[in-house]
Amino acid sequence: MSGFLLQCMSHTPLMELVEPQPGVRDRVRAAIAPMRAALARFDPELIVAFVPDHFNSFYYGAMPAFCVGIEAQAVGDFRTASGPLNVPQAEAQALVDFLFEQDFDPAVSYRMQADHGTAQPLALLCGEIARYPVIPVFVNCAAPPIPTVRRTRRFGEAVGRHVAGLGKRVMFLGSGGLSHEPPIPQLASAPPPVRERLIAGGALTPEQREAREQGVVRVARDQAAGNSTQRPLNPEWDRAFLKLLEGGDFAAIDRYTTAEITRDGGGSGNEIRTWVAAAAAYGAATGGALPGRAGFYEAIPEWIAGFATLQSAA
Repeated sequence: MSGFLLQCMSHTPLMELVEPQPGVRDRVRAAIAPMRAALARFDPELIVAFVPDHFNSFYYGAMPAFCVGIEAQAVGDFRTASGPLNVPQAEAQALVDFLFEQDFDPAVSYRMQADHGTAQPLALLCGEIARYPVIPVFVNCAAPPIPTVRRTRRFGEAVGRHVAGLGKRVMFLGSGGLSHEPPIPQLASAPPPVRERLIAGGALTPEQREAREQGVVRVARDQAAGNSTQRPLNPEWDRAFLKLLEGGDFAAIDRYTTAEITRDGGGSGNEIRTWVAAAAAYGAATGGALPGRAGFYEAIPEWIAGFATLQSAA
């Protein structure tokens, strides 16, 4: 029997590295618990996960707007789970074939390196990253030129139209956002060694990964202390986006521009595209059902996260 579930949540690489204010961790756990229970009851036969990347899998040597993982491995950054994802390869390829018929041209990857943006929500919601079959769908949210919000919404709808015909229980996952700006280097301003890595990529050494993670920790602590030069969290902007998404107001969401998102929500606020794609896929698969309600929101500077959850009606 077919059926559809939508779950969206913020992720943060700092969840296991920085302790937030008292009570915050308990409130986040309490918000995730009903989502995890709903997912277990739903018992999906497939998860389609719309996820970003933080220069662990995709680089400027060839930067796609969208990419479907045919095979994927979690890299285990920021103390998240590592190991292979349970990707059903034939179903992933069938999704790619359908998207090409719909005039979308996603890249494919037989070696997708899924980072914390994929592994953390899968672990928190499913218990294990490979518990359910999952097709990871990368949406470029960090490396300009970034696909428009409108194009991302239409892409999500196309994914939903395909999934609607599978006759399976499918959960759509959106992982990212909301407002936040961690220290992700930009190609235009990066010094030569960093610029070369942004283009050529390659696996980080343990020492390089540790240095990257400690750099993010320092920014988080500065932000919590009010001393950061990064854009602060923007709860007003976050709540406005959540209200539009809950109401299914994609006409208004389509008008978001990358420049405006970056100005108001920080550079990584562009990850709201994963929520938009997942919600649009859910709407297309269900014949127009609204995305659901945001169950939780809190600005958590220690985690550099406007942290939110959203779930469709169970």
